[in-house]
Amino acid sequence: MRRGLLSLAWGSAQAGASLTLASSAWLVSGLSPSPLVNSLLPVLGTAASLAPLPQHPVLGSLLQIGAALLLIAVGLWGPTAAALAGSANLWLLGLALLAVLLFGLGLQIAQLPLQRFLVGTKGLSMRRLRSGSDLGALLGHLLTGLLFPIGQAVLQFSQAVVLLLPLLPAALQSRRARQPGPPSEAVSPELAEPAPPERLNWRCCLQGLLFGSLFSLLPLWVRQQGAGNCFDFGMLLTAYGLGRLLAASWPALSPPIPWAGGARYLLLAGLLAATQWLPGWSSLALFLPMGALAGSSDARLAASLDHLGDEPLRWQALERSSAVGALVGSLLMGGSAQWLGLPLALPLQVVAFLAAALPLSVLGPSRSGD
Repeated sequence: MRRGLLSLAWGSAQAGASLTLASSAWLVSGLSPSPLVNSLLPVLGTAASLAPLPQHPVLGSLLQIGAALLLIAVGLWGPTAAALAGSANLWLLGLALLAVLLFGLGLQIAQLPLQRFLVGTKGLSMRRLRSGSDLGALLGHLLTGLLFPIGQAVLQFSQAVVLLLPLLPAALQSRRARQPGPPSEAVSPELAEPAPPERLNWRCCLQGLLFGSLFSLLPLWVRQQGAGNCFDFGMLLTAYGLGRLLAASWPALSPPIPWAGGARYLLLAGLLAATQWLPGWSSLALFLPMGALAGSSDARLAASLDHLGDEPLRWQALERSSAVGALVGSLLMGGSAQWLGLPLALPLQVVAFLAAALPLSVLGPSRSGD
């Protein structure tokens, strides 16, 4: 496959992943009003990062497709179950959570070997892959909002399957490239098995905790507190994703000054608080600069891990540590909202961003970063 087609296939798969996860979050928020139950969704989606799983791109891709097919079945039975006894909804809720767990497992075992194959063998740059990921996530979130009014969950997850399929041939190629062969066909260093993961980076964990706690209850908050629908939720995520894409293509968002890191989190706290003061679509627009700040913070943290050398491995380390933090943050926010009530979730989130500004303001010794 040519580089352009590979880039499109990668971006398509990322769109399918974001469409699946965002649509699952909205589906679960409709099946259960419990903040604690809704916070379990991102926990299951990221729990795979804690396990020393094998790297298998083909199996990972198939698991993602299978999970999306299971979610199609949940979407088909959802309207029927809503008219039946509550036990039917519990079964559907359990199947939806299981599907998200399988999807997270698929992502975890496929992403790194596919990145290494595309960067090391096919010659794609990591910057190009990251831009493809952000653009794909943007498309997936946009489709989350646009497809639901047409065909609801069934159409969302069906389209996710279509978007996941183009990367499957690349996964098959990467598997063949990893198999032993004659010396002339030796596996390149970039395709070697990754070293055991480093210990978790606490700064990446802390940032993951912040964003994990924010997005764990976002669909439920849009549905209950904002009286919004799936279109509103999708547009909110789209604005956030567009901001991340802008951050990747606008280096000025990451100025090399010592206090820039902490200032980002202070600005995020202010923007999040302002969503409560501005009416309607004005508050949604604030998620654009929030996404830009989040994207530049990710790039800053990844650059600080330059001792790992391998750029895909740096981003994998960032994602792994962030996933662990997100798991903890989701449970903390879900439990707090369950105990104190959903209306207090957002003020608690603002306080969390303010409190994290100081410890995240300086990265410590590093050859890069601000």
